[in-house]
Amino acid sequence: MGIIKAAAGAIGGGLADQWLEVIEADRLSPSTVMAAGIMVRKKDKRLGNRKGTENTVSNGSIIHVYPNQFMMLVDGGKVVDYTAEPGYYKVDQSSLPSLFNGAFGASLKETFERVRYAGVTPYAQKVIFINLQEIRDIPFGTTNAVNYFDAFYNAELYFRAHGYFSIKIVNPLLFYAEVVDKNADRMESSTFKELYLAEFLGEFQAALNRMSVDGIRASHVASKATELTGYMREIMDEDWRRMRGMEVQSVGIKSVSFDEESKKLIQIRNEGAMLGDPSIREGYVQGAAARGIEAAGSNANGAMQGFMGIGVGMQGAGLAEMSRHNQQQIEEKQSVSDTTWQCSCGQHNTGKFCSACGKAASDVRWRCACGKENEGNFCSDCGSKRPERLFCPKCGKQAVSGAKFCPDCGEALE
Repeated sequence: MGIIKAAAGAIGGGLADQWLEVIEADRLSPSTVMAAGIMVRKKDKRLGNRKGTENTVSNGSIIHVYPNQFMMLVDGGKVVDYTAEPGYYKVDQSSLPSLFNGAFGASLKETFERVRYAGVTPYAQKVIFINLQEIRDIPFGTTNAVNYFDAFYNAELYFRAHGYFSIKIVNPLLFYAEVVDKNADRMESSTFKELYLAEFLGEFQAALNRMSVDGIRASHVASKATELTGYMREIMDEDWRRMRGMEVQSVGIKSVSFDEESKKLIQIRNEGAMLGDPSIREGYVQGAAARGIEAAGSNANGAMQGFMGIGVGMQGAGLAEMSRHNQQQIEEKQSVSDTTWQCSCGQHNTGKFCSACGKAASDVRWRCACGKENEGNFCSDCGSKRPERLFCPKCGKQAVSGAKFCPDCGEALE
């Protein structure tokens, strides 16, 4: 039993008139993976096999094969002939298999020899059509959150993903032998999902791990459909082609939802990145200070305690810019205090002589940087020279080291 190609000139209604039993695929929609053939115009009065036995294909029947369809002639559960070329074919009980390979080349012949006796249903003749189009919109979703190490955030993040993937049948004979239920007359993509979704999700996690190693941020996963498809095909296609005659065509993620802990980690990292920008940090500090001052004025325990709380709060928050500004003010005050000296009588002075007892500043004991108190011009422990004091020659005002003019009278200092 086999098929032969019908005359190219006998097309359309002419074939239906010449051969009254015409078979074609039963509603092969974009989501249909496989469908059995049905007789066209089954109630036509001219039909030559109106009382024929079920599951038989009469000799001389014509089979319509349309583009992107793979037709198999099955007899007693065995694939006895097939075609991958669109056209009109006549069933010939006396012919040997013609094996019209179409674009698939010689590879189908080798597969045919391996799978043609794989059927188990005896005494049944069927015409089976496999959809060669991309089988799209197979939904998937992760039941549990999947882990993803994000190098940008330097953290292990967890999220759930939902999307769609598609497959393409690249070896229909192997697909029919290994995937399709031999008693089924139809197979939709939903059936495929039930069979292989768990396997798909397992490899999906492996693909995410590869994306993580390659440095793709977790928040960019949903927009990386092309890259994700490439990872999935690298992982799955070799096994799926070898075992089932199919491959992954595309993978798209519709939504990614992070768990609460991951959201917190992302927020903390983003805020830190923003404060790393000096202009943003300055605005943040000023805003925080303004809000703190406003809140301090309404502090029930008193404004002073509120202002003290502002300082403690800013220090605890690690606001580096505010801390630097405060440190600068402290250093300025310290430099001013260094211009005064305390006489042995206890009086604090700024001139060359004590305003209380008249003792010269050069006669006052001094403390070296090493901690030793001294009276002479050199430290008795480390030998450091006594610090020089700069006084205005006009008014006697002691000036800050390095100053060029007196802060009181403006006299030039040498």
